[in-house]
Amino acid sequence: MTTAITIALLIVLLVIGLPVAFSLLLSAAIGLLLIGGPNLVLGILQTTPGTAVSSYELITIPMFILMAEFMIVSRVADEMFELIGRWVRRLPGGLAIATAISGAAFGAVSGSSTAAAATLSASSVPTMIKHGYDARFASGVVAISGTLAMLIPPSIALILYGLLSGESIAVLLIAGIVPGLLVLTVIILTVFTLIWLRPSWAPKVEDKFSKESHSVAALLFLLLFLIVTGAIYLGIATPTEASAIGAFGALLIAVGRGNTNFGMLTQAVYRALRTTAMIGAIIIGAQVFGYFLTITQIPNLIISQIGGLDFPSWVILIGIIFIYLVLGMFLDQIAILILTVPIMLPLIVYLGYDPVWFGVLIVVLAEIGLVTPPVGINAFVVSRYTNVPLEDVFIGVIPHILAHFLVVLLLVFFPALVLWLPNTM
Repeated sequence: MTTAITIALLIVLLVIGLPVAFSLLLSAAIGLLLIGGPNLVLGILQTTPGTAVSSYELITIPMFILMAEFMIVSRVADEMFELIGRWVRRLPGGLAIATAISGAAFGAVSGSSTAAAATLSASSVPTMIKHGYDARFASGVVAISGTLAMLIPPSIALILYGLLSGESIAVLLIAGIVPGLLVLTVIILTVFTLIWLRPSWAPKVEDKFSKESHSVAALLFLLLFLIVTGAIYLGIATPTEASAIGAFGALLIAVGRGNTNFGMLTQAVYRALRTTAMIGAIIIGAQVFGYFLTITQIPNLIISQIGGLDFPSWVILIGIIFIYLVLGMFLDQIAILILTVPIMLPLIVYLGYDPVWFGVLIVVLAEIGLVTPPVGINAFVVSRYTNVPLEDVFIGVIPHILAHFLVVLLLVFFPALVLWLPNTM
């Protein structure tokens, strides 16, 4: 009864809009109070905040966020879109393809899908609409391309999964590369298909791009990505060390290019601190809620009840995938990871699936949730930054949602797509 009350309270708090961290903390505190009284609650609250955020690997999150903020203020992302647009302008839907590739490129230095969607919205949607692209088509491409940041290193979502599951963050980050490239390929193929069906959505673009060379921006971006990801893959640096190198490298790029000032850098640091504080609060709330789950033995109960069913493991996996798809329609993706990983991961391991593979799979499912109504955070971001009506953004992204299901099927039937590259480390 206590378990049902606590989980119901958590759902209610999330639905009414209370921040995830406070929803977790309040519901867990009440559940623990009902189980063990005030002494249990106070004992856990006295020690949990310190232990929850004392992990050395947790430094990875603020460093990668700071790296992204410095790259944003240096305007390298805008120049990358311009450069990629010049490369692919002669292809059908060249600007849309440039947007997808830019989403992957920006994801390689940000790790945040909302930051990627905001940046792409400001730079690519106005350009596509100016060249006669259909607004729904353009905004849909931007919304889905922003989700690539969840997979391609440095992925904040995969880092959080690593902290929650105990899996190697380095392995998880490398495991996201091939699926990320697969998602990028599917987005581009979807663009080609839509243009083949509706050529008027993406008129041919004349060479009206700036003749200014952006090769330096591309070189700096590529160099930073190779240093950070290569150091992790080769074992030269841990993810924490690589993130610090990346943040420092991005700072040098921002200062060296001469298009930033002290105020812009200060604002970048402030935004990184604010985002880090939010994630840290969620981790503290999740740790307290984790104590409640441990005491009530909910994961063990789920394993005994569901794992004991007379169904093949793939049938149970389909049910789990369906649950994630439904949750993605209503909850923030970080909230989904925090709430479900402690419960679902023991069941996944019991069923014989690889936890690294599962981490990448649920991040892909979270990508779908980022653009699925009614919540669809990326769709809201694109609508806000471009003034395209929200319903038009959702309509524009529907073909990409359907195409994403193909990626899910490929990852389910071919786990090597996830596990091959990390196995070579």
